[in-house]
Amino acid sequence: MLTKEQIVQAAVEVLDTEGVNGLNMRRLGAHLGSAASAMYYHVKSKDKLVVLAADHVFGEIPQPDLIAVGWREAAASLARGAHAMVVRHFWLIPAMSTHLIYGPNKARFDEQSLTVYESAGFTEDQADQAAAAVLMFVIGAAQGEAAQAAWRAQLRRDGVDADKELREATAEVLEIAQAFPRLRARIGSATASRSGDPFEYGLQSLLAGLAARVDAG
Repeated sequence: MLTKEQIVQAAVEVLDTEGVNGLNMRRLGAHLGSAASAMYYHVKSKDKLVVLAADHVFGEIPQPDLIAVGWREAAASLARGAHAMVVRHFWLIPAMSTHLIYGPNKARFDEQSLTVYESAGFTEDQADQAAAAVLMFVIGAAQGEAAQAAWRAQLRRDGVDADKELREATAEVLEIAQAFPRLRARIGSATASRSGDPFEYGLQSLLAGLAARVDAG
């Protein structure tokens, strides 16, 4: 007999391939080799299943050792873990726009984040704002990769050659960029490869700003 944990894990696998629009109880049942009706024994609806799957993937974020590494590195570690998780599970961003995501894993992540910022000297209200600001940055930074993965998933569902579509879209983007001097100058150059990791640059800039606010009292 299927367990709730098996169903949630299978839902994550389907979501990783098909996205939110590709998940339904019939598709999930086929993935598990079971009848769709068996899913409803543990999960009452697709929406609830999406929430359970989203909470499940929040459990993938490693918990840093705050005492060993200090607040700033702990905050960076949580942010990097969250960013990597969102990129792995592209469907989470659209799911967060239509579902209230909650559960023990999400709560554990939020609790750890607040603990990190309060340990730095932020008040409760300031810790709330700092944690929210960093999470918003993480989600925004992952948006581009997640959007491309979602686009590819949609093309697969439609039976379209994703690589061909990407080549055509890239060619169109490059053509448009020719009209803009700064974009044109970067096309074909090695500048982007030498510029480092934009996510890490933004994260460190954000944390530096938060640290300055703490230092300023």
